[in-house]
Amino acid sequence: MEDVKIKGIYKHYKGDYYIVEDIALDCETQEKVVIYRALYGENTLWVRSLKDFTKEVNKENQKYRFELQNIESKRK
Repeated sequence: MEDVKIKGIYKHYKGDYYIVEDIALDCETQEKVVIYRALYGENTLWVRSLKDFTKEVNKENQKYRFELQNIESKRK
Protein backbone atom coordinates (compact mmCIF):
# COMPACT_ATOMS: atom_id res chain seq x y z
CA MET A 1 0.00 0.00 0.00
CA GLU A 2 1.93 3.04 -1.20
CA ASP A 3 -0.87 5.32 -2.42
CA VAL A 4 -2.17 7.72 0.20
CA LYS A 5 -5.28 9.79 -0.54
CA ILE A 6 -5.02 13.49 0.30
CA LYS A 7 -8.06 14.46 2.44
CA GLY A 8 -8.78 10.76 2.94
CA ILE A 9 -9.96 9.58 6.34
CA TYR A 10 -7.74 6.84 7.77
CA LYS A 11 -8.21 4.56 10.75
CA HIS A 12 -5.15 3.77 12.87
CA TYR A 13 -4.93 0.14 13.90
CA LYS A 14 -5.47 1.22 17.53
CA GLY A 15 -8.87 2.68 16.54
CA ASP A 16 -8.62 6.46 16.18
CA TYR A 17 -9.32 8.37 12.95
CA TYR A 18 -7.16 10.86 11.06
CA ILE A 19 -7.41 12.97 7.92
CA VAL A 20 -4.42 13.17 5.60
CA GLU A 21 -3.62 16.83 4.97
CA ASP A 22 -0.78 16.40 2.47
CA ILE A 23 2.40 14.62 1.43
CA ALA A 24 5.69 16.51 1.87
CA LEU A 25 9.42 15.94 1.56
CA ASP A 26 11.80 15.81 4.50
CA CYS A 27 14.30 18.62 3.89
CA GLU A 28 17.25 16.54 5.13
CA THR A 29 16.60 13.19 3.46
CA GLN A 30 14.12 14.01 0.66
CA GLU A 31 12.01 11.14 2.02
CA LYS A 32 8.24 11.47 1.52
CA VAL A 33 6.30 12.13 4.71
CA VAL A 34 2.57 12.14 5.41
CA ILE A 35 1.06 15.11 7.23
CA TYR A 36 -2.13 14.08 9.00
CA ARG A 37 -4.51 15.50 11.61
CA ALA A 38 -6.28 13.70 14.45
CA LEU A 39 -10.06 13.75 14.23
CA TYR A 40 -10.40 13.76 18.01
CA GLY A 41 -9.28 15.83 20.98
CA GLU A 42 -7.37 18.96 19.99
CA ASN A 43 -7.00 17.83 16.36
CA THR A 44 -3.23 17.56 16.68
CA LEU A 45 -1.22 17.69 13.46
CA TRP A 46 1.23 14.81 12.98
CA VAL A 47 3.94 13.82 10.50
CA ARG A 48 5.19 10.31 9.73
CA SER A 49 7.28 8.84 6.93
CA LEU A 50 5.24 7.47 4.03
CA LYS A 51 6.99 4.15 4.50
CA ASP A 52 5.90 3.98 8.16
CA PHE A 53 2.37 5.30 7.44
CA THR A 54 1.75 2.51 4.92
CA LYS A 55 3.54 -0.20 6.91
CA GLU A 56 1.91 -3.58 7.47
CA VAL A 57 1.21 -4.34 11.12
CA ASN A 58 -1.00 -7.45 10.72
CA LYS A 59 -2.97 -6.76 13.85
CA GLU A 60 -6.19 -8.57 14.64
CA ASN A 61 -8.42 -5.79 13.29
CA GLN A 62 -6.46 -4.56 10.27
CA LYS A 63 -3.50 -5.31 8.04
CA TYR A 64 -1.88 -1.85 7.79
CA ARG A 65 -0.95 0.78 10.39
CA PHE A 66 -3.41 3.19 8.72
CA GLU A 67 -6.26 2.09 6.46
CA LEU A 68 -8.37 4.32 4.23
CA GLN A 69 -12.02 4.40 5.24
CA ASN A 70 -14.85 4.44 2.73
CA ILE A 71 -17.19 6.97 4.34
CA GLU A 72 -20.23 7.79 2.28
CA SER A 73 -22.14 11.04 2.55
CA LYS A 74 -25.67 10.99 3.94
CA ARG A 75 -26.56 13.71 1.43
CA LYS A 76 -28.15 12.79 -1.87
